[in-house]
Amino acid sequence: MIRTGLLTAVALLVSAPLGAANQPNVVIVLVDDFGWGDPSCYGNTMVKTPNMDRLATEGVRFTQGYVAAPICSPSRCGIVTGQFPARWKITSFLQTKAGNRACEQADYLDPKAPSLPRMLKEAGYATAHIGKWHLGGGRDVTDSPKFKEYGYDLGLGTYESPEPAAPLGLKTTPWGPQDKLEPQQVPRHERSKWMVDETLAFLKKNTGKPCFVNLWLDDTHTPFVPSEAQMNAVRAKGEAELKTKYKAVLADLDKQIGRLLDGLKGTNTLVLFLGDNGASQPFARERGGGLRGQKLSLYEGGIRVPFVAWWPDKVKGGVVNDKTVIASIDFLPTLASVCDAKLPKGYAPDGEDMTAAIKGEAPVRTKPLFWEYGRNATAFAYPKDNEHRSPNLAVRDGNWKLLMNADGTGAELYDLSKDHVEAKNVIAAHPEVAKRLTEKVLTWRKSVP
Repeated sequence: MIRTGLLTAVALLVSAPLGAANQPNVVIVLVDDFGWGDPSCYGNTMVKTPNMDRLATEGVRFTQGYVAAPICSPSRCGIVTGQFPARWKITSFLQTKAGNRACEQADYLDPKAPSLPRMLKEAGYATAHIGKWHLGGGRDVTDSPKFKEYGYDLGLGTYESPEPAAPLGLKTTPWGPQDKLEPQQVPRHERSKWMVDETLAFLKKNTGKPCFVNLWLDDTHTPFVPSEAQMNAVRAKGEAELKTKYKAVLADLDKQIGRLLDGLKGTNTLVLFLGDNGASQPFARERGGGLRGQKLSLYEGGIRVPFVAWWPDKVKGGVVNDKTVIASIDFLPTLASVCDAKLPKGYAPDGEDMTAAIKGEAPVRTKPLFWEYGRNATAFAYPKDNEHRSPNLAVRDGNWKLLMNADGTGAELYDLSKDHVEAKNVIAAHPEVAKRLTEKVLTWRKSVP
């Protein structure tokens, strides 16, 4: 059952002084399969997203924001650990034990891994995970660690977690015969609303101490399942039904983001808003804002995502940062600084402290970014359009990006300062750059399990 008195708690939240004076609340809003061009402030002309635009107007909008992978589980691993997910043997979506073996990966995130929520809990934070987890649990993986082992006080997961929240049930359709289906008390078209309600209620319950919440949404993952009312609100005459469904899901998601921001009004809260990877079909090209690639691809459309930092009264709004290369693996070292927390003992961050960036400055990244997707050609899903199927390794260093296969074949080089849509492979013109980056990415690949 949905928590009794929730509406009262949410109503009171607006005036409640949340968080310690020198330690902000932090909410990471992660949108599932979210294209770089999905918010209208990033170019969407199919549907308006005024509340996502409000985030950008009142915060810092990055045009070169990256996640750690072009698919859900490793991308989420990068946020939690602040490290490249290949370090923890997570390179595709976590699934059945047999499927994980085929992908040459673990069944769940090792609880001994560095953990952002654990770090913040040790710094005095109340911690919660609300929504999609997908770092262990579900299907036939029944031995995955509970949320508490990663440092969460509260864990309200979806089907793909060790502790699915009762109101979400399991699934409306099974992945396989091992799935036991349960009725969902919260229908799919109301899940984002329920997750926002639970986030605000958690903050209210913990008034007086700083809070950290992963608000990891199911939307905009397919299938799109809006209500008739949501569809009628955005329907255009003669429009294909699938397009109307996409618009309806995105418009309602935007509405829930607005409710979240309204609930946080007057509080010392930093919101980090981003997608977990690029858009999937349908409309992947349009939703990608013209970028090459999509979900499952290491081209920009698979790993470059909408990325906004919102911190009212602390950070001047309306900043568009098109200079800084910022990544989700930067969250752990950045929040250690912002939240007055100590880095895990012996921790070797792959990310950087980007406090200056979220405060509106434009620091230059000093470390390269590395990606891996597709350890073999048989167990991994790839884009059906060959134009978007990338080599399985990538590195970005400065303005240069090199993609190549782990066996040294298929190398491609792009100068993203001149060609962010990766239209012209310039490897023949810059052999010295290609050689340097080839050595970097292959050395990195050999360093991970």
